[in-house]
Amino acid sequence: MRNGSPSSARPDRLITLSDGIFAIAMTLLALDVRVPPGLNSEQFHDALRETTPQLAAYALSFLILGVFWRDQRQILLMSAQTGGLPQHLALAVLGVIALVPFPTSLLAEYGTREPWAVVLYATAICLIDLLQLTMYVTLKGRHGVRTVGERRDTTADLSATIAVFGTSVPIAFFAPQAAMWCWLALFPVKAALGRQERLRSTRQDD
Repeated sequence: MRNGSPSSARPDRLITLSDGIFAIAMTLLALDVRVPPGLNSEQFHDALRETTPQLAAYALSFLILGVFWRDQRQILLMSAQTGGLPQHLALAVLGVIALVPFPTSLLAEYGTREPWAVVLYATAICLIDLLQLTMYVTLKGRHGVRTVGERRDTTADLSATIAVFGTSVPIAFFAPQAAMWCWLALFPVKAALGRQERLRSTRQDD
């Protein structure tokens, strides 16, 4: 629809839908973390140790979805005045977000020995970030939006996640565990980007 239409003028429904889908997806992540009932003491402790991969996958996906939710909400607040393509991209993001519990469960169960479990998870994360980056670039290029959020280099921030998870895809076919360890590189990369942005902001304020 063109600018000024009811759907463009009222972003609250899309934001509410986004919040709901993120909340459901983040809740579903925890469903695979469980210990069967009726176990004796030895079986209980064995089952508890076996939940470690599920807990690790849950923590990773919860953290990533939290970042995606923050970025998605900021982008939706800007796209409210534009409608059209950014809103369609937002719906595409939500479609992939709703599927994240599935590759998360595959990663927890098969990540250490099945390359495709790692590939599917990394691909889902890359796709979400790529869609969000496309939303941002569309808004910036067509509507003059400068940034998402405050004092963040949005393009570099989103591109870093795509680069790290995208690089892990070919690695996963040869060494699934090494590919997952590659994801830890995202934290120092994000920290470095944050320092650069703070330095840039400090120089601008002086």
